[in-house]
Amino acid sequence: MNSILPSFTVFAAGARPAKPLVSVVMVVYRTGEALVDSIRHVLAEPMVDEFVIVDNGSPPSEAEMLRALGLTEPRVQLLQGHGNVGFAKGANLGASIAQGEYLVFINPDANLQPDCVPAIVTAFRDQPTPTVMGARIMNIDGTEQRGARRGEVTPVTTLMSLSQLSRKVKRFAGFEIHREHEPLPSAPTPVPTISGACFALRRRDFDALSGFDEGYFLHVEDVDLCWRARQAGGQVLFHPDARVVHLGHTSLEHPVKVEFHKGVGLSRYFIKRADNWQRYILAVMLAPLILALSVCRPAINARLRKG
Repeated sequence: MNSILPSFTVFAAGARPAKPLVSVVMVVYRTGEALVDSIRHVLAEPMVDEFVIVDNGSPPSEAEMLRALGLTEPRVQLLQGHGNVGFAKGANLGASIAQGEYLVFINPDANLQPDCVPAIVTAFRDQPTPTVMGARIMNIDGTEQRGARRGEVTPVTTLMSLSQLSRKVKRFAGFEIHREHEPLPSAPTPVPTISGACFALRRRDFDALSGFDEGYFLHVEDVDLCWRARQAGGQVLFHPDARVVHLGHTSLEHPVKVEFHKGVGLSRYFIKRADNWQRYILAVMLAPLILALSVCRPAINARLRKG
């Protein structure tokens, strides 16, 4: 976690509980209409003692709405004025003022369901440190969303996924790491990677991992966190009963720009985790291809839908 924090302003209506149990951290940037509903779902959960909203740069109307909320809702701590510092740094910033024993990170276009937070808190009992607990991320129709539970993210599996070859070509099906079509487990189950749309750690787990790697601006910081938790002797769990509805694709930012950051993050991740010079060279050589496929992915997906 970066120890040099940007300047910001905190808007708060009143004192937080003396010892909050659950803190929700939400990083906001040009989210659009989904933001209001997402906030409403968080505040509807009685187990949420503290709600830290990190505003990385909302449009004026949204920024004013957030300020009004921060000045009237006792559970809300609003951070504004620091600019767009990216998700990883924004999440670390929110976590730095959060006081809860459990930290739940949720996207501003995701809606907590009534069973989510209680299921997560209960499941952390007797789990090793560090443990990353991923929610069951669902589409609006209740089906499990792609990416909610995944296998190992490697350069090969990433290339197969970005190009859609693992889904469209039978001989490459073994490289498919997304597990949403597998039977739903009956209890929290170890997986290599979960979705960053909603997940949780105990405060001591977050501190043990030094938070998010701020070298990632947008995307892949969740994959990196899962990898570091496993490297540290901990685990990553997918919780089938911790339900969250994730709208997705609501950002007012251009999708190509979002995918660019994902490509940069993936390339950085593979270079970072290379454990010998051969893997390092391979990661460096594949970086331009991964970036190109990431940027082209919206067009590839659109063509496949038409086909």
